[in-house]
Amino acid sequence: MIQRDLHGRVAYLLATGILRGDYAPASTLPREAELMETFGASRTVLREALRTLTSKGLVESRPKVGTRVRPRHAWNLLDADLLEWYSQVAPPLEFALKLQEMREMVEPYAAALAARAQTDEAMGALADAHAAMAAARSIDEWVRADLRFHLGILAASRNELLMPLGSVIERTLEAQLRLNAKRADVFNAALGEHTAVFDAIRARNVEAARAAMAGLLGMTRRRIEA
Repeated sequence: MIQRDLHGRVAYLLATGILRGDYAPASTLPREAELMETFGASRTVLREALRTLTSKGLVESRPKVGTRVRPRHAWNLLDADLLEWYSQVAPPLEFALKLQEMREMVEPYAAALAARAQTDEAMGALADAHAAMAAARSIDEWVRADLRFHLGILAASRNELLMPLGSVIERTLEAQLRLNAKRADVFNAALGEHTAVFDAIRARNVEAARAAMAGLLGMTRRRIEA
């Protein structure tokens, strides 16, 4: 993760401060000397951190103005680091529902595409993930397999614009899957719903795959809102 090195750690602390609201949109960040003291960083480290945040859409620098926080609509929350950092500071229920809304928009259609564009390689990966879910004996095993299953469906869609989404949301999706498993009566309570999705994709039944994934996500939403 980016915050393992020094400039990454400063970038992380500044970014989470902005995402949390410590530095409001359109406000100007404190001057370099103050930020260097706050984060115990050199000028070189601080400037590298600010370049990172600029690339992620959080801030912009202007001559004679300084570094300003950009409006929220300019933040690149589909950056993998930024999305994870946002998940750490946003109200938990609010973030979970936003991620859920994204999944409800994307995953049913991805399942339908996977059923239509089925390939031996993609189905083999999906079958392995489904078998691992069925064989899981702990939450950790279940979550790892569940994550592979959902990412596998995005990959199986064969849509080059959908496939990278998996790597973007992977870390936050894993956290949501783990929470859902803990909230269920038993960690693998949703195995039947996942099997319905898998069977529909394997049968090349486009509408059944879409409906099965929508049903699975509907159950997920109910657990989040409970």
